[in-house]
Amino acid sequence: MAKNAKVGLEALLRPEDSIVVLIDHQPYQFTNLNSHEPTMIINNVVGLAKAAKVFNVPTILTTVVEERGGYIIKGLQDVYPDQKPINRTTLNTWEDPRVTDLVKASGRKQLIIAGLFTEICVAFPTIQALGEGYDVFVVADACGAVSLEAHELAMQRMIQAGAVPINWFAVLAEWQRDWAREETVMGIGEVIMEHGGASGVALAWEFQLLATPPAK
Repeated sequence: MAKNAKVGLEALLRPEDSIVVLIDHQPYQFTNLNSHEPTMIINNVVGLAKAAKVFNVPTILTTVVEERGGYIIKGLQDVYPDQKPINRTTLNTWEDPRVTDLVKASGRKQLIIAGLFTEICVAFPTIQALGEGYDVFVVADACGAVSLEAHELAMQRMIQAGAVPINWFAVLAEWQRDWAREETVMGIGEVIMEHGGASGVALAWEFQLLATPPAK
């Protein structure tokens, strides 16, 4: 068990204690993304962003030298059309006070991170934030690296430091936790149907069956 690992109900994600930081999903990074199929990373990170919006979880968008590396991908910007991504020069997001000041001001300690590349722009802030007392959840399937080996080594490094590996679908499920929380059910249903793959297809089918009267 990692040294900072927590167990019990309090170890699960809660919308009111969560904050999301999405790092460097930009064209330059995608050109050397070899650990995953790029379309899957795009699908997953946009699904994560939409889920955060459903649960009113603050989400920070940030880029690195966007004038050279390109603007953040359209799918993410479309989720937060009025938010200007924080454009850094630092490889380590946690060394830019514009980002860390927002996180600190939120008062939230469950930090959810995804970005490109896993081994650099995700690992660096994760390790530093863990040292500052945050519970860091790394959304592995919304991250990518220059190779599968690089991604896996980076995940191992962060886990050893105390980070919690998770996927975007599990984040959504932990935030919902109970289908009786009706105020978010329809919102996450739409996210699942748009980005949930086979789960989205099955959910659409379930809605179809619920809307179909029984044969007489």
